Amino acid sequence: MAIRGETGEWEVVIGLEVHAQIVSRAKLFSGAATAFGAEPNTQVSFVDAAFPGMLPVINEVCVSQAVRTGLGLEAEINLRSVFDRKNYFYADLPAGYQISQYLQPIVGKGTLTLDMPDGTIKTVGITRLHLEQDAGKSLHDQDPRLSYVDLNRSGIALMEIVSEPDMRTAEEAGLYLKKLRSIMRYLGTCDGNMDEGSMRADVNVSVRKPGAPLGTRCEIKNVNSMRYVQQAIEYESRRQVEIIEGGGTIAQETRLFDSRQSTTRPMRSKEHAHDYRYFPDPDLLPLVLDPEWVEELRRALPELPDTKKARFMREYSLTPYDAGVLVADRETAAYYEAVARGRDGKLVANWVMGELFGRLNKAGKSVSDSPVSAAAVGELVDLVADGTISGRTAKDVFDEMFATGKGARAIVKAKGLTQITDTGAIEAAIDGVIAANAEKFEQVRAGKDALLGWFVGQVMKATGGKANPASVNEMLRKKAKG
Repeated sequence: MAIRGETGEWEVVIGLEVHAQIVSRAKLFSGAATAFGAEPNTQVSFVDAAFPGMLPVINEVCVSQAVRTGLGLEAEINLRSVFDRKNYFYADLPAGYQISQYLQPIVGKGTLTLDMPDGTIKTVGITRLHLEQDAGKSLHDQDPRLSYVDLNRSGIALMEIVSEPDMRTAEEAGLYLKKLRSIMRYLGTCDGNMDEGSMRADVNVSVRKPGAPLGTRCEIKNVNSMRYVQQAIEYESRRQVEIIEGGGTIAQETRLFDSRQSTTRPMRSKEHAHDYRYFPDPDLLPLVLDPEWVEELRRALPELPDTKKARFMREYSLTPYDAGVLVADRETAAYYEAVARGRDGKLVANWVMGELFGRLNKAGKSVSDSPVSAAAVGELVDLVADGTISGRTAKDVFDEMFATGKGARAIVKAKGLTQITDTGAIEAAIDGVIAANAEKFEQVRAGKDALLGWFVGQVMKATGGKANPASVNEMLRKKAKG
């Protein structure tokens, strides 16, 4: 995203630190529950509350989920990693430190590829993925004078996934977050529900003249919406350009995004690593992984979006765009493939992406909540393919399927919607329409082809939409030629 200022163009440099909550029924170092929406302070163990003498015990499920995510990002898996104490004081951090990883994370460098709207591919580097425990939550809007603390989130396992500063536009940042969330959902390692706080991003933004060294960055903390991430980048980059061109300098600081005004505002000066006084946690031994265990996890990985996209293009003759849309969500990909298997892949894609998606969006539902099953859509597509009903009639049938959950064949039979293929019956309907509009048909005979479509519509209307449109068109053309 190049920004044109008074002194010319500026380049925006963006890196993201994504905090992804691991799908696990227990926390990273305790057996306390992790379910969302529980009453405040009802899912807190003595470890989470930092009672004296309580020792953390690593949750193997969380470790395997982090490794699987690293494998999904084609990243290096470090067979030896270390947990550190990150020291800072805040009311919702009862121990006065966060158990995290710093110099020796569980996952090293990896890559994420983005499908750009212009058909190109952009690769974004992953710096590392490390495990850490979440802090609690401070509530400042419950009382005019007091702040409350909810420790239900305290100790929940997070993966912090740090990108290289490889993104240059707000759009690229949005695509990065979508792709990362898609991979984690395929893996089942994070549900990606940003509105529940299980995935949130710290956004690092700086500006520079093209080719110049990196500028001073500001970090926008805890942005919990892809749209807000993009808005924050657009505002923050313009703010920095205006300051520099006005003769000022950018202070390295942490900022917050104000969603009501679509602006960022200062929170505190940006800390450096030494401010946190990292040191290895004395209560936790280094985490050492068995190479064979890692390979077992690798072999058990599901087919991930990029691989599935390539296969859909190959097996179902889909365009890169259509395949990309269909594989973005694991449930959607499974639904599509259940319909497409043994059928025309392009035709099925049109029905799923056009008709089904349109109705689901209007109803505020997801594919997993669809009142029309994949088998039911397949039945409808078959009725169109074998000529039992026309495409126009099929859309009306689909409306009723969506509203009632009934099958396509049952609706077609009950309403007598079977397409008329009897040429004698179609010809009789055509003759009736021509007789009623003789002057217009003479214009068709004189070469005014634009009117032919009008006549097709009138014949379809006369037959209640049951005539085969292709047959109607062909027969009308023959009659026009005399």
